[in-house]
Amino acid sequence: MRSWLAAVAVYRSRRMLAILCMGFSSGLPLLLVFSTLSYWLREAGVSRTEIGLFVLVGISYSFKFVWSPFIDRLPIPLLTRRLGRRRSWALAIQLPLMLAIFALGSTDPKSQLAVTALFAVIVAFLSASQDIVIDAYRIELLRPEEQGAGAAATQWGYRIGTLAGSTGVFDAAQFGGWHFAYTIMAALMLVGIVTVLMTREPVVPAAALPQTVQGTRRQRVALWARTAIIDPFLDFMRRRAWAAILVLIVLYKLGEALAGTMSNTLYQELGFAKDEVGNIGKIVGLVATLSGVAIGGALVARQGLFRALLYAGVLQMLGNLLYIALLLAGHNNFMLAASIFGENFTGGMASAAFVAYLSSLCNIAFTATQYALFSSLAAVPARFLSAPSGWLVDQFNWIPFFFLATLACLPSLFLLIWLRRHVGIDAPPAAALPAE
Repeated sequence: MRSWLAAVAVYRSRRMLAILCMGFSSGLPLLLVFSTLSYWLREAGVSRTEIGLFVLVGISYSFKFVWSPFIDRLPIPLLTRRLGRRRSWALAIQLPLMLAIFALGSTDPKSQLAVTALFAVIVAFLSASQDIVIDAYRIELLRPEEQGAGAAATQWGYRIGTLAGSTGVFDAAQFGGWHFAYTIMAALMLVGIVTVLMTREPVVPAAALPQTVQGTRRQRVALWARTAIIDPFLDFMRRRAWAAILVLIVLYKLGEALAGTMSNTLYQELGFAKDEVGNIGKIVGLVATLSGVAIGGALVARQGLFRALLYAGVLQMLGNLLYIALLLAGHNNFMLAASIFGENFTGGMASAAFVAYLSSLCNIAFTATQYALFSSLAAVPARFLSAPSGWLVDQFNWIPFFFLATLACLPSLFLLIWLRRHVGIDAPPAAALPAE
């Protein structure tokens, strides 16, 4: 096991700065089509019903694995030969994304709601597509021992990007209006574009690259479809206990998702004002999350994937008990801050270890396609399985609900231990990376 000093030193790599900037570019567009856009729509007089329907513009984030094979395996004429497959796709997506954000900010939701919706869909689609490329770029750019720190660096950048896409937009809109604010956000996409231009193309084994084949057009298309769409899934399904691995991916964040879904409702029922929740959540939550992901990444480098997943998973489970402490304390700002800190810190640690684990599962020949599938499955608890959380509170009340959310963490921990014994957890992804 590496020393903690060596584990933390991994963040000094130039590659980590590149991953941080790419994470910023990935997180920036997210809230521009969700909560930030919802505020703008309401201010423009759009009805609550129509605003609610706007959640559908983000469906691309849930189904990005559908078109990930095209991004993974198709070359872009002229660009791919000059820039490489990851850099060419990144730029081919980022430049239109920058223009789409600008176009979205140029619409008038009050009189052009359909146009606003159209550009929001385009921004979400391009943003989800950018995530496919950036995730593959990160996995292939970093050495196996750097994957935990890379997971932390990308989440640091992602969180800063979402902060720019929320608080930054509101401040800019207050100063110069929504068109001005979205123009600033479009300009900030240059961070990712410049980073891609200044970062080398990841080096991967020649066998992992798409191969040119001879034959008729139909034969070439059939072979491409098999290698790009079918082979990534067959490759994963040939592994031992692949079904158990998928179950672990779905369940690892379930307990956190159940509790987190109802956290704001709990705060409101305990009588906390909006500014109390907002100010404490913004400051304490951000510091806790960034600290958690940094320590989680170092924990992977220091202890290995299995121990990092296990320790962070246990802490994430215990973090849910802080909600019970808050319930017993009542309207208490100190306990509110402690609850938010604990939730975000342990969640950040677990997220860094979890992203590193998902990265380790990818065959470098199918990085983009496989990671898009794994990350879509990892989002299932937050988007679907946590839906009954309100019903559970109504049925059992708050304290039993948070005990249930805590117990919901146990199956993934038991499964993690089982997988370690029967399959192994710490094996890194295949890579062929030269020294820096």
